Amino acid sequence: MIQAPRRAPPTIAYLILVHRYPEQFKRLFKAIHDPANHYLVHVDKNAGPELENDLRAFLAPYPNAGVLESRRALWGGYSLVDAELRGMARLLEMDARWDYFINLSGQDFPLATQSRIRAFLDANRGREFIRVLDQASIRPETMGRVLRHVVEQGGRIIDSLVTRLFLNDATPYIGNQWKIVSRAFCAFVCDDPSVDRYKAFYRNTFIADEGFFQTVMMNTAMHGEIVNDDLRMIDWVPDGDIKLRPRTFTKADADRLTSSSDLFARKFDAEVDGEILDILEAHLRTQRVVSEPSPAVGADPLAMLVA
Repeated sequence: MIQAPRRAPPTIAYLILVHRYPEQFKRLFKAIHDPANHYLVHVDKNAGPELENDLRAFLAPYPNAGVLESRRALWGGYSLVDAELRGMARLLEMDARWDYFINLSGQDFPLATQSRIRAFLDANRGREFIRVLDQASIRPETMGRVLRHVVEQGGRIIDSLVTRLFLNDATPYIGNQWKIVSRAFCAFVCDDPSVDRYKAFYRNTFIADEGFFQTVMMNTAMHGEIVNDDLRMIDWVPDGDIKLRPRTFTKADADRLTSSSDLFARKFDAEVDGEILDILEAHLRTQRVVSEPSPAVGADPLAMLVA
């Protein structure tokens, strides 16, 4: 009996956004590096040239890694969306054969090895993993973010005090910045002319990185099945009246992190607690020793499909 050839496991293109803590980034990079994948790093220009030069020198020995042109990235500004779009486009230029795009910050860390992550994605081909909610019905308190015209200028977000209607024949969606999405969606959102109106509108919105990609995906057809999960362990805590922030994990969270079904976690600060990174590095080494035929990673994605 002739057996069909085994399908190659999916390859991953990573975009990592960094603005501080170079040594912590290096630990993250080593934890996620695999010769089969592709890696691109964006260093916030606000961080200064020393950080970028340090990371360029660190990445130089890795032929599958590069550094994206550094530009200023401002929390709440469209510049974060711009960094992701430029990153997606550059990764497509580096190699158009990768299957999935994953974005990380320099203060994230994996909870599973690359082998397990690829096995999970192989079992879920054709699906997009992204948090997505109908903004007007589920998060109406955030509608001001898209209906008030703001301008990113001089390192600040300036409210023009002008209000406007949302895009015709489109519904706004919201989630968060983190995602695992297909190469096909990345190519579409970067290059298709139908996306231009979303780019133009969201350029003048507040916290665009938490809504732009969701809104494009939910209002267009160029995507796979949408799973309402970003596969990140994040403990959101209040931070003022307008937003939540991720709590910094410490060694007290070790049991939760090492038993989590998520693929990644954020955030970590080695200056607050570096021991938790030691624990997670040991957790990954253990996974590499223990060979499993298929990963027990993630809840049943079908239970989270967006209608």
